[in-house]
Amino acid sequence: QVQLVESGGGLVQPGGSLRLSCAASGKIFGIGTMAWFRQVQGKQRVMVADITKDGDTRYADSVKGRFTISREDAKNTVYLQMSSLEPEDTAAYYCNAFIQTSIRTGDYWGQGTQVTVSS
Repeated sequence: QVQLVESGGGLVQPGGSLRLSCAASGKIFGIGTMAWFRQVQGKQRVMVADITKDGDTRYADSVKGRFTISREDAKNTVYLQMSSLEPEDTAAYYCNAFIQTSIRTGDYWGQGTQVTVSS
């Protein structure tokens, strides 16, 4: 059984910073691309950033220059460093990873962590 567990969300003032972490655990043979998505209540879940196994990254236009995604393969962990946060960044943040196991190879999701940007 594979689990993705996010941490690091919370309440922050506009202009502040937060660092999200997501650790994968279980009988994992390998992990490909890892990503962060976010979802505002009543709206679709959208990709914020992703990072390939080779370290190539992509960002949504709305977060370029403010967010940085990274990964630490030895810990099966992906991070999202968020700076210059804006009220519009308020959302539930979900991590996603393409994971190979003995039972299923495909996309796995975390349970989500809430980020609220407000004064």
